[in-house]
Amino acid sequence: MANLVTAGLDGSRESVAAARWAAHEADLRGVPLALVHVEEWLERPPLAVATTEVQRQWAQALLREASEEIKGLYPELEITARRLSGIPATALAHAAGSSDMLVLGSRGLGAIAGFILGSIGAGTIGATDQPVVLVRAPHDGATPAEGPGTDGPIVTGVDIGRPCDALLSFAFDEAARRGCALRVLHSWAPPPVVGYGPGLDPGVQEEIGRGIATAVDEMIRPWCEKYPSVPVAPEVFIGQSAIQLVDASKGAALVVVGRRIRRSAYGTHIGAVAHAVLHHAAAPVAVVAHE
Repeated sequence: MANLVTAGLDGSRESVAAARWAAHEADLRGVPLALVHVEEWLERPPLAVATTEVQRQWAQALLREASEEIKGLYPELEITARRLSGIPATALAHAAGSSDMLVLGSRGLGAIAGFILGSIGAGTIGATDQPVVLVRAPHDGATPAEGPGTDGPIVTGVDIGRPCDALLSFAFDEAARRGCALRVLHSWAPPPVVGYGPGLDPGVQEEIGRGIATAVDEMIRPWCEKYPSVPVAPEVFIGQSAIQLVDASKGAALVVVGRRIRRSAYGTHIGAVAHAVLHHAAAPVAVVAHE
């Protein structure tokens, strides 16, 4: 554990909300908060020196004001602020490497539509093995201390066909730290009907559902024993995982989704379920990388 929470600031309302969420998380963990701003490096002609100086002063003011505001909310919290340079996604991923988690703002589409996952957020998530949390700005004028993502249960989804230890470890740890309940969701689909034959017998479907529920219970049992204070509600649904997670995100403190680590430079680094939840969840979303 790095014992540090890092938040990226770019001056947007969303990044300010992310910094506040990160401060709350750092306070819960009892670790310092690092605020970072990335200045994208581009070749500039000599006459652009004045523009560069203005940008530097603006970035310093941004970090200073955010630090002062957060210090007012959490007087005991240790806060550092620094400017980075380079390609934003690469620089943020590098900063995440020395942190327990990286928190970023994500532009909102509204209370129902959810997030816009921009290229920087997607690139950063795909480039780091550390958990990355995406946070929206509140739409109802909530004060910093009453912003989104501080109440409600933790929600996560599991796949009984794949190892989910990293995902469950993060979700149980967050629930224990916040003193809230944990909802563990699993969705499945009945076998497809062949030709024009009858659908799956209801009794058989119920039996399959019970078997899947038992598998979920067995998957989470070691974590329930490790975190006995966490109220856990395993839930098995017929349907699409992304839809169930997005629906469960309403009123949640945090939605935790996984993504498989891919070392290839090509192809997507965020799975279909995580991608859908990132775009449509009503709560902050943590993306946890796992093998």
